[in-house]
Amino acid sequence: MITVLGIGPGSDDLMLSGYQRYLDQADLVIGSKRQLGLFEIDDSKQKLLPKLSRLREFLQANLNRRIVLLASGDPLLYGIGNWAITNFGSEHVKVVPGISSIQYLFNQLGLSMNDTYLTSSHGRQPDFDFLLAHQTVGMVTDQVIGPYQIAQEIKKRGQHRRIYVGELLSYPEEKISTYTEATVENRDYQMNAVIITNA
Repeated sequence: MITVLGIGPGSDDLMLSGYQRYLDQADLVIGSKRQLGLFEIDDSKQKLLPKLSRLREFLQANLNRRIVLLASGDPLLYGIGNWAITNFGSEHVKVVPGISSIQYLFNQLGLSMNDTYLTSSHGRQPDFDFLLAHQTVGMVTDQVIGPYQIAQEIKKRGQHRRIYVGELLSYPEEKISTYTEATVENRDYQMNAVIITNA
């Protein structure tokens, strides 16, 4: 059985209660170096997350074991939970929710999430005409289409938006910045989520 365990944005204060029992019961815990570093797990019980093609092969060969797959944020909000269910079916996968980075950012800013369109640019090309038709957008971004590129798409359309960028959310180095499409800096943004509002 594969348990995809949502561990929130990063801080242990934001992990849902009950997560520890999944780790205690696991035969093996798989995650990135950063994710595994959040917990005290015997070396014999942990495995670094490989590429998804290798991970699929490994999990297929070990479905009889109790495996925990760590997921940052919420596993089913553009997370690895979707991948696990698609590849192994819900009969072999249990998903434990977590707090998403987008949810966390909304709460840090005191903004309502009602009627928000949630999406991601991670490894995909968003339809900006469709996206910018919404009043509020919450978005996980990557190094290819991040805050600066989003701002350029808004400017191209002659529109105006407020853009909130949260970096390293819930970590001691957390940084939350507020921009307009004209003021977003052209720089690298670390582990970020973006909120775009038509306000």
